[in-house]
Amino acid sequence: MSPMLINFIAFQIGWFACVLGGAHQLPWFGTLLVSAIIAIHLSRASKPRAELFLILIAIAIGSIWDSFLVWNGWLEYPSGTLIPDMAPHWILAMWAIFATTLNLSLRWLKGRWLLALVSGAIAGPLAYYAGARLGGVVFSEQTTALIALSLGWAALMPLLVALSQRFDGFPNLAAARRATS
Repeated sequence: MSPMLINFIAFQIGWFACVLGGAHQLPWFGTLLVSAIIAIHLSRASKPRAELFLILIAIAIGSIWDSFLVWNGWLEYPSGTLIPDMAPHWILAMWAIFATTLNLSLRWLKGRWLLALVSGAIAGPLAYYAGARLGGVVFSEQTTALIALSLGWAALMPLLVALSQRFDGFPNLAAARRATS
């Protein structure tokens, strides 16, 4: 199985574990599972330090962004919040596992800035909406929250893609793909 497909499947498993754990008062389940997935991910990286740095930057960005949304009262989380008005730990785990996709299953976005912007503007809010449908997040003002999410992700996705170019833990994958095309 290709590293990109493994990465995509691992991300989906981690995403569902975090959202469903958060929804059902088991927030540590998703966080612990994502931690294990990330440990495996880093063990497979040819440059694990670069990949780890990308993951840590994504967690910092996610902490600020999601806490901003909570602080403004647009999002509420049913469990996992360790500090009032801050994003819960399982959301930060989701940012971490999302970062693992940037150099693998989302590698195709590199250098495609408009596509990164548009995909962020659409996919970001859709992921939160799906999380709300599963009970992991509550929109206190759904329209306002979705607009904020769309605008935020339109900016964050190109930023994260740019960071992934700088901190690529899987450069050999890119070289191998270039050689076969």
